[in-house]
Amino acid sequence: MRIVFATNNQHKLQEIRQILGDNIEVLSLKDIDCNVDIPETGKTLEENARQKARYVYDHYHMDVFADDTGLEVDALDGRPGVYSARYAGGEGHDSEANMTKLLGELAENNNRKARFRTVIALIQKKDVCPCGCTSIAQEHLFEGIVEGEITRQRSGAEGFGYDPIFRPEGYDKTFAELGIDIKNQISHRARAVKKLCEYLMGNDKC
Repeated sequence: MRIVFATNNQHKLQEIRQILGDNIEVLSLKDIDCNVDIPETGKTLEENARQKARYVYDHYHMDVFADDTGLEVDALDGRPGVYSARYAGGEGHDSEANMTKLLGELAENNNRKARFRTVIALIQKKDVCPCGCTSIAQEHLFEGIVEGEITRQRSGAEGFGYDPIFRPEGYDKTFAELGIDIKNQISHRARAVKKLCEYLMGNDKC
């Protein structure tokens, strides 16, 4: 099975391909010659994921899934949430600036409870007549959540984004300290992708 993952983020591609293994061939936007910066103007993770997947499906007519992930911090009323990637402002995804802003806003607040939440939107072409002359798109959403807390300082060198300051529940190390192999077993993205894989391939193959 071949499917497009609507991203060129190499960290995400690596995680997804490791999680899915040889079950599914995952193509990036670059692989299908999509060089457009697909807008993410939604106000929720679900809206952004759908927007990206719909763009690829409408323009390239291929089965596709897209994700959006947010870090939700209780003491900040759920921020940065849908704005996690650009929390510090600017055009790019500046992880260091994002972490600096978040840690500065929390300061000495003892309520460090937070969660990572990933939403995956899948769009597939489905035939609706025996000859396949007409078809419709079917959409599905999959969610993965991992609870944890924000540390007071950065720790670890692996991972990306907020990984150096997020300690998942039940562990004494941050995602960046735990490493990719462990993270891919317990992360928000791993949990959402497992649901995606179970839908695509069946429970016994994921």
